[in-house]
Amino acid sequence: METVAIIAITKNGIDLAKKLKAKFAGWDVFVPAKFSDGNPLINWFEDSTTSRVGEIFKKYQGLVCIFSLGAVIRLVAPHLKDKKTDPAVVVIDDMAKFVISVLSGHLGGANRLSQEIAELFGATPVITTAADVNNTIAVDMVGREFGWRIDDDSNVTRISALMVNEEKIGVFQDAGQRDWWTPKKELPKNVQAYQSVEELAISDCKGFLIITDRVIEERHVLERAVVYRPRTLVIGVGLHRDTSMDTIREGLEFCLSKFKLSPKSVAKFASIRKEPEVQGLRQIAEAMQVPVDYFEKDEIAGVSIPNPSDVVKAFEGTSSVSEASAIRSSAGTLVVEKQKFPPDLTIAIARMKG
Repeated sequence: METVAIIAITKNGIDLAKKLKAKFAGWDVFVPAKFSDGNPLINWFEDSTTSRVGEIFKKYQGLVCIFSLGAVIRLVAPHLKDKKTDPAVVVIDDMAKFVISVLSGHLGGANRLSQEIAELFGATPVITTAADVNNTIAVDMVGREFGWRIDDDSNVTRISALMVNEEKIGVFQDAGQRDWWTPKKELPKNVQAYQSVEELAISDCKGFLIITDRVIEERHVLERAVVYRPRTLVIGVGLHRDTSMDTIREGLEFCLSKFKLSPKSVAKFASIRKEPEVQGLRQIAEAMQVPVDYFEKDEIAGVSIPNPSDVVKAFEGTSSVSEASAIRSSAGTLVVEKQKFPPDLTIAIARMKG
């Protein structure tokens, strides 16, 4: 968590805040000015705690309050929006006996924050989210540490309820890291893995977790599913120096649609290094917030590819750019062979190993 604010309003609380600051140097500490001892590491505020908490709530990703739970609830209540945008809120009592995850436990990271702080003080972390206390899968957190994204979150609440109530849940995965289940042991007893979406569809499961970079077309499955998009697709691009971002985007959208792959699973682009950098490729990578892997011609010349080209070799010094760079960058397998978009663009797609 990049930005965390600590607010303390008692002498004991200030001592605890200083200990937190010593451990987590990047965190900001806020204390009423009436307690000021001139410590430059503390933000001494003159305004009311009510207004300061409101300001912090909007600015920081995490808020650690060292005073009573009831007071914190009253202070943050006017600012609540939803679990996707609200910051993590953690409460510590004045003697640091308990560290309570109050708000945004999963998505905001309050549960993890509470555990880290409790470990520092030898306190008891208080976490009440159902998935955690039942030691089962937190549906809204699957693959979060790997950067996975949920395709459509409209079913998250319903599938989460089925999970904690131990209803039968089916899992299908054909892409991404395989060690996503946090305990990295057996799945919960109500969760069963299947080998295909077709198997899911005819099962007696009440809900589904699907981990794939492919487009799922079975509507009756999607109606009961949460689909996670691991970043597994590497887009290999062969292009000219003046190939535009719009040209690359149109070619990419065509390929993803034709081969039923999700744009949310694009991990990066890959191509041959050109000097200066091709602006169109840089621009689309920035727009999609993914990196570009560049290779020298000698780095991709030896890659085994299905569609070598003498024309490409004459111009680039290697018989393939899009296929070879996609395979080299992914260290995986080609899932879309070279697609040509005259006059100056080729695209190939490879899948990274899970």
